[in-house]
Amino acid sequence: MMTPAHFDDSSRRDRAGQSPRRGWFGRWLDALERLSATRTNNRISMVLDVVTPGVLLSLAVIYGRLRPLPALGLVLAGLLLFSFIEYVFHRWIFHGERTLDAFRQGHENHHVDPLVDAALPFFLPPAIVLLLTALMALAMPWGYAALLLGTVAFGYACYDWSHYIIHIRRFRHPWLRDWAAFHHIHHHHPETNFGVTTPLWDYLLGTRYISASRRPRRA
Repeated sequence: MMTPAHFDDSSRRDRAGQSPRRGWFGRWLDALERLSATRTNNRISMVLDVVTPGVLLSLAVIYGRLRPLPALGLVLAGLLLFSFIEYVFHRWIFHGERTLDAFRQGHENHHVDPLVDAALPFFLPPAIVLLLTALMALAMPWGYAALLLGTVAFGYACYDWSHYIIHIRRFRHPWLRDWAAFHHIHHHHPETNFGVTTPLWDYLLGTRYISASRRPRRA
């Protein structure tokens, strides 16, 4: 899926004419870059974005022996946590001045062509979520750990799919048009509107785009 955090053709273009990476680790990175720029990887990623939270949440609900109020609190916390993670990555990693070139170049490539086939290697997000679930299970009952990380993974799926839909569809409903426009504005004013699934953190942290006509006049 089109996530900003990706390995893509841009980094390979920057290395055009240079010798390939040496050693097994360099060859592995080259293979990941080639994989991440394929449509097959993109489509598998879209499916796994849905399957991963589906499995974790199902296991948590069916076998986790959850209590309603703590479970509800963890779901709300997981959604809030993911929305902040989304904002942090978009603002300070993909648009940050002190960040890895692969992230910045990959996101710049998305700004040039929003529909480019580029995504994280399909196995990486599920592997990260499962690893974090296992680590979290050391500090809390496994059912609650699966519920929390499953909710975070659900937030990621919502982000990934909504990000794609925003760029391929024009909405008729006014609320949906405003929601999509918030992200489209970011493509024209990349220093603003970092939230995709929600504008919450842009409002709270002062990065929401304000048109010149609505800005307060200076004395």
